[in-house]
Amino acid sequence: MKKNPVYNIDNFKADFGKKELYINTFKNHLKAHSFIEKPHRHNFYLLVLFTNGSGNHAIDFTNYVIKPGSLFVLQPGQIHHWELSEDIEGYIFFYSQEVYNIYFAQKRIEDYPFYQSVRNQPAIVFEREELQTLLPYFDLMIQESQSTNSNKQDKLLNLLDCIHIEISGKYLAESNHTSHSYNYKIQHFEQLLEQYFTAEKAPSFYAEKMNITLKHLNRICKDILNQTVTELIAKRIILEAKRLLIDASKTISQVAGNLGFENYAYFIRLFKKQTGMTPNEFRKMIN
Repeated sequence: MKKNPVYNIDNFKADFGKKELYINTFKNHLKAHSFIEKPHRHNFYLLVLFTNGSGNHAIDFTNYVIKPGSLFVLQPGQIHHWELSEDIEGYIFFYSQEVYNIYFAQKRIEDYPFYQSVRNQPAIVFEREELQTLLPYFDLMIQESQSTNSNKQDKLLNLLDCIHIEISGKYLAESNHTSHSYNYKIQHFEQLLEQYFTAEKAPSFYAEKMNITLKHLNRICKDILNQTVTELIAKRIILEAKRLLIDASKTISQVAGNLGFENYAYFIRLFKKQTGMTPNEFRKMIN
């Protein structure tokens, strides 16, 4: 099995694509880039809305059904691939963290709930009547991307943010997330976890970094995410382990080492406890 490629926006060409911002209809995108149907990653954010057709979308080893109204939001580093019907249609946008955060200055792309690493649910389904509100923004994105207006990027980024706001309202309503005084602490924990999970496995490390007690951090995680700090650390480790195990050139011992495990046997036990199978069994299953 070959290592899954990691694509950047420059790998995708379109008449109206540009560095750090790519906009296309899904049908035209697929014609020019058939390789996206094989497992791969991106180093940018991806937003895709399907308006016709069917299929399956595998994201980080979870399968989602594609149907009209299916919208997916992916973060950098997530592994995904598609199985699509011939009549598939929709829209697809790519954008970097930098192009968004620099433009808006006071806002960050990662503050949207669907782009927060621990809580991310990548699939949202819009019903037909809900699409009537959403689709005009997508159509304007396509229209403006083909224009020669001098303020083209300004309009595109503001339209994109309108889409984010519409998605966020739907996402929050469906997932029952509410504004909570603990939210900013969860975001801080997520940032620390992403930075240190390969080196630091102890829950107390994260509590100390946040200048709070471990008991308080566990209370926050249970209240907001219904998981303990230990469970969240293990979940992040296992996700990365699965991503690494896809690369058959790496031995399981190397995967364990890349994840910061000096005790190879402990890594095997943790993986089996979390997934119900050994790393080798998982590798055979996906091959």
